[in-house]
Amino acid sequence: MGFEVIGADSHTRARLGRLSTAHGAVETPVFMVVGTQGGVKGLGPRELVETRSQVILGNAYHLMLRPGREVMEAAGGLHRFMGWDGPILTDSGGFQVFSLAKLRKMTDEGCLFNSHIDGHEFFLGPRESMQMQRAIGSDIAMVFDECLPYPCERDRAEKSVEQTIRWARMSKEEPHAEGQQVFGIVQGGVYDDLRRHCAEELVKIGFDGYAVGGVSVGEPEECMYRAVDASVPFLPEERPRYVMGLGVMHQMAECVARGVDMFDCVIPTRLARHGTAITRRGNVAIKAAKWAFDQGPVEEGCSCQCCRSFTRSYVRHLLNAGEMLGLRLLSIHNVHRLNEFMAEMRQAIAGGYFGEWKEKTTKETTQNE
Repeated sequence: MGFEVIGADSHTRARLGRLSTAHGAVETPVFMVVGTQGGVKGLGPRELVETRSQVILGNAYHLMLRPGREVMEAAGGLHRFMGWDGPILTDSGGFQVFSLAKLRKMTDEGCLFNSHIDGHEFFLGPRESMQMQRAIGSDIAMVFDECLPYPCERDRAEKSVEQTIRWARMSKEEPHAEGQQVFGIVQGGVYDDLRRHCAEELVKIGFDGYAVGGVSVGEPEECMYRAVDASVPFLPEERPRYVMGLGVMHQMAECVARGVDMFDCVIPTRLARHGTAITRRGNVAIKAAKWAFDQGPVEEGCSCQCCRSFTRSYVRHLLNAGEMLGLRLLSIHNVHRLNEFMAEMRQAIAGGYFGEWKEKTTKETTQNE
C-alpha cells in the first residue's frame, strides 16, 4: 500500500497517481463521493460502481452516534455493513468542531458535544475518533483537527493550529486498523505562515497522506486558492494531497494544477435534491418551466443511466411531483458527471494537454442555464 506518481504535466504541478489501499487502487486525481452516515444519498453500491465512483467518504462523528461503535464492530466494519467493497475514507469529526460549534465545548483533549440528534452529551477527541475509525475499518482515516471558520482572527488561528498539531500527534499514536492509512490535515485559516508551519510540523510527525482543511467554509474563491498555495508546496511529493470539501469542477481543476490529488464534497447529491444538474457546460435548474416539453436527456452526450433512459421533461416532472425517483436519477447523473470529469482530467494530464483543457473547462463549467 502507498502512493505512486505515474505521470505529470510539464507546465503545471498536475500529476497522475495511483493510491493503493486495502480495498483496491485509486487512480488520481479523484473525486470522492460523500456517504456521511454510511450511505450515499439516493445511490446503492451497484449504482456507485456504474457511476465510476472509486472512493466513498464516511464520517466518524455521525457513525459514532448512529449506529454506534458496537454495531459497527458487530457488522465487521463499514465495508460489510453498507455492502461496498471499494476504498472508504473517513473524516474524523473535525469538521463538526466547526459546523456544530454551538453544540460543543473545546478542551485540550477534544470536544464535549451535545448530540445534534437528541442532545445527549458525549466526548470526541483524537483518541475516540481514531478508535471509531478503527471500528469502521476505513482504508484512510483522517486525524482529528479543528476546522476554523471564515473569517478568523489571527490569535485564534494560532492557538487552533497548535491544537491541531497536538491532536495530530495523538491521532498518530493511537492504534489503527490493519492496513489503515492515516492522513494529517493542514489548518491555518487565511494566514500563509501558519499554514506553512502546520504543514511542516505534520510532515515531521509523518503521515501516509496530507489534506488541506479549513477551505470551502464560506471564504472567497481567491482565499481558497491562497490556502492551497500556502500548504501544498510544503507537503511531500511522494504522498497524496487532498483538499477537503471541494467539488466544483473548475476549482478542482485549478487545485490539480497546484499539485492536489484528491477531493470530496456533498455537492452532487445536495444539488440533485434541489433539482439542479451538474453538466459539462455549467449547472442546469431542471425544475425550470422551460424544460417541461424537452425530450432530450439531462445532458447531451452523457452516458449515465439517467441520460440514457429518461428525458429532461420526465425528470423535471418527477422532481416537481415530489417523486423520489427524480432525486435518485439526478443524483446518479451528478455523481457520474463529476467522476467523468475527473477521468477527462486524468486523460488530459496523460496526453500532455492539461493546460489547454483546464482553460477550456473553466469557460464551459462556469456557465449556468
